Amino acid sequence: MSQTHTFDLLPISIHRGPYIQLEHSLPSEISAISPFVDKLILLITKCRCVPGKERDVEIALREALANGVIHGNHEDPQKHIQVSCRCEFDEIFISVRDEGRGFDIDKLADPTFPENIKCDRGCGIYLMKALMDEVRFEEAGTVVRMRKIASNNTHEMPKEV
Repeated sequence: MSQTHTFDLLPISIHRGPYIQLEHSLPSEISAISPFVDKLILLITKCRCVPGKERDVEIALREALANGVIHGNHEDPQKHIQVSCRCEFDEIFISVRDEGRGFDIDKLADPTFPENIKCDRGCGIYLMKALMDEVRFEEAGTVVRMRKIASNNTHEMPKEV
């Protein structure tokens, strides 16, 4: 049994050790991203779940949230972005879910190809994949699950975060 809190977090013990988990809903507004990310990164830094790698997590999270707000929810004020974050010893799991129709990851142009240099799509996903140890798109692309490891940890990313 796991408990979730919104910025009122307490460690919870499970078989792999203590962890902190939060779930938060953001409005589909660009202006909501920075205040949320700033608070979450402060918490991640204090918890030391991925010491020295917080900046990678921050950039990937900002990109995932911006993609959800802009491309997923089309900045519709009636829609929200659901964020789930689980901070464990030596790793962090983040899930970002939008209310959009999704996309086909296989049809996204590779932003590193010269012919796509001026393309305005795919750069955020490229950054997420470059900065995180694992990135998965699920539910037709409406959910992105990311994992960052602090050490040589070999645990698998759980199906639900």
